[in-house]
Amino acid sequence: MKSKVETQNAPSAPGLLSQAVVNNGIIYVAGQIHSSPNGKLVEGTTEAKVKLIMKNLQAILKAAGADFDDVLKVNVYVTDISDLPKLNAIYKTYFTQEPLPVREAVCVKALPLGASIEMSLMAAK
Repeated sequence: MKSKVETQNAPSAPGLLSQAVVNNGIIYVAGQIHSSPNGKLVEGTTEAKVKLIMKNLQAILKAAGADFDDVLKVNVYVTDISDLPKLNAIYKTYFTQEPLPVREAVCVKALPLGASIEMSLMAAK
């Protein structure tokens, strides 16, 4: 049975989607951009943006009863592929337990609200 996950510690999802859903023990977390829990886009360095995105993902995982050690797959979207080395430097500090999650990184033309980075993930509960 599918259930909705919500937390006020991450940006709320617009009416057409959920922050996350759990189905058969798998947590599907919607894409998170570098915005504060009030939904305001936060600018700054690539490192600061990634830390904020990871904080949002962590809050949603926690609300679902999980953490980064439970993550199976991460999807990364960037508008500038040259941001990946800086993104990777921060990313690897959150995923330290083997086996590491699988990941894909895709360069896209644009992201919601003018963001430059978006990440989504799946985790096992």
